[in-house]
Amino acid sequence: MKSYKELPDDAGSNIIGQVTAQANRLSKRLASVKYTVAIMSGKGGVGKSAITANIATALTLAGYAVGIVDADINGPTIAKMMGVRNATLEYASTGVKPAVTPLGTKIISMDLLLSEDDAPVLWNAHTQKDAFTWRSTMEVGALREFIGDTEWGELDYLLLDLPPGSDRLPNVVELIPNLGGVVVVTIPSEVSHLIVKKSITMARDVLKVPIIGIVENMSFYVCKHCGEHEPLFSAADTPDNTFQLTTLGKIPFDPKLSHCNDSGTSYLNEHPDTPASKAIIELAQKIQNFFNT
Repeated sequence: MKSYKELPDDAGSNIIGQVTAQANRLSKRLASVKYTVAIMSGKGGVGKSAITANIATALTLAGYAVGIVDADINGPTIAKMMGVRNATLEYASTGVKPAVTPLGTKIISMDLLLSEDDAPVLWNAHTQKDAFTWRSTMEVGALREFIGDTEWGELDYLLLDLPPGSDRLPNVVELIPNLGGVVVVTIPSEVSHLIVKKSITMARDVLKVPIIGIVENMSFYVCKHCGEHEPLFSAADTPDNTFQLTTLGKIPFDPKLSHCNDSGTSYLNEHPDTPASKAIIELAQKIQNFFNT
């Protein structure tokens, strides 16, 4: 098979020039970001996006410049959780201005580009049943544009909220070879642990990406009558024993956190003294410590 450079004629598409220009834009944007962090789980339904949103809020409240890339192209939720879903993106010759939360966190998401609530992401193809052959390539292209074409400015942290599946991290590493680290989210169930192990193997053993640590979401709930901690799920071994990695935090279940995610308001601002808020703030501090030690 010949490379693009070996082809005698590209039919005027200048494909080499386009690819080079995209790579240069991506490198230029990332040069203004101190730390890049991917938030992944492997399994859906563990609250990974909620954790991403609240980590970003905690870091922003701590005085850092933070951006989020909603890398879940087909199931974007970050814009709603962060309260910017109705924002209108502005386009300039220098790039796209991201949506900005009231606290100052910058957001880019496919949800900001869809016209209707029920609009799915459709890729150009002769028929949609044929689009699957190019879907992965097109999703990587969209992610490249999200990172490279957005005017992030100077950022301390750029968080990438990955979709479920251990196969998504390689796409991110392809775009960001010097990815700063990965935060892995799970819940205290054996089924979740089984799937999350695969993501950890992909990150640590295959891609050689630093794993910052594990977050156990919905770890327990606090009885509102007696204050005792009660489990939500059947007993599973602790993350420390299961994954042999640093546990960054155990986030208790709190219906108020879910309500804030649904309404696009800041849980940490509205409920700063709850056990979940304190655990999230401590989690964000441990991420800072990872990069500053």
